[in-house]
Amino acid sequence: MRFKRFTVFAIGAGALTLTACKDSPKERLEGRWVGEAVENFRPEQTAQAAGWAKGTSFEFKGSRVTVSIPAESARSGTYKVTARSERELQVTFLRAHGAKDVVDVQFEDDDRLRWKLGDGRSVLMRKVP
Repeated sequence: MRFKRFTVFAIGAGALTLTACKDSPKERLEGRWVGEAVENFRPEQTAQAAGWAKGTSFEFKGSRVTVSIPAESARSGTYKVTARSERELQVTFLRAHGAKDVVDVQFEDDDRLRWKLGDGRSVLMRKVP
């Protein structure tokens, strides 16, 4: 009886793991992400940084990405994902002329992520339909 319960538990846990891991990091990124808020900026910088963040977006479609930053032309190119853990990724944006931009992001849940800017600062982004 004990073995039977363990087997049922193991099968259930395995099914849950497979369900939770069915999406690759690229599949989880797919879609449009927009800036929503900022964290850990100095008080005198917070309002301006929040405005900048709200005008920022990433749009992932297949192997292409478009990055829109306020006061700059949108940039498009390809990208590569390196998973650091189930929630944390390093994304390398490959520009058309060969330059690379590397960013660290962390999934908060399926439709929210944290773009880590360094020095403890981050931009919170949400996925939009």
